[in-house]
Amino acid sequence: MASDFQRRKISGVFGAMDADGDGFLTETDFRALTARWLDLRGTDAGTPAGQRLAAIMMGWWGTLDDAAGRGGKVSLDQVLQVVDVLPEMPGAVTGTAEAMFEAVDENGDGAISAAEYDRMIAAWNGVGAPSGDVFALLDSDGDGRLSRAEFTRHWFEFWAGDDPAAPGSSVFGRF
Repeated sequence: MASDFQRRKISGVFGAMDADGDGFLTETDFRALTARWLDLRGTDAGTPAGQRLAAIMMGWWGTLDDAAGRGGKVSLDQVLQVVDVLPEMPGAVTGTAEAMFEAVDENGDGAISAAEYDRMIAAWNGVGAPSGDVFALLDSDGDGRLSRAEFTRHWFEFWAGDDPAAPGSSVFGRF
């Protein structure tokens, strides 16, 4: 059963993804999230980069819908049920981290810059949010960028962790 902290952080991300505010995640919500991200990047959906981003985001929808029973609508409680089993499925979590890393690393240089991270936060949350302090927290080696290993570790901490002090607990902002 999800802790109060897990419920709070997952609720924040869930609410940001629920574009129509109906209390459920649907394919339409993920299409809206994809469109927000493409718009923030200034990327056309018909370009290879746009198609890759759309495939990653819509792949998330398919995975989540499958995990929740393929009903076409996923509630917060269903997401939390999935979160409950993620610590026992590290490969699934790191697999989504790999896909998300590819989506965030816009220039393909193998690292996520502060600007790329800011666009990820704005895409997920629907609005820009101060993220400099969070980026500094996630940048564990202080080199001004997130490596694939750093991002993957923090992604796992967010989705499968329950430690408010873990840097990854703030991957989508502070909760």
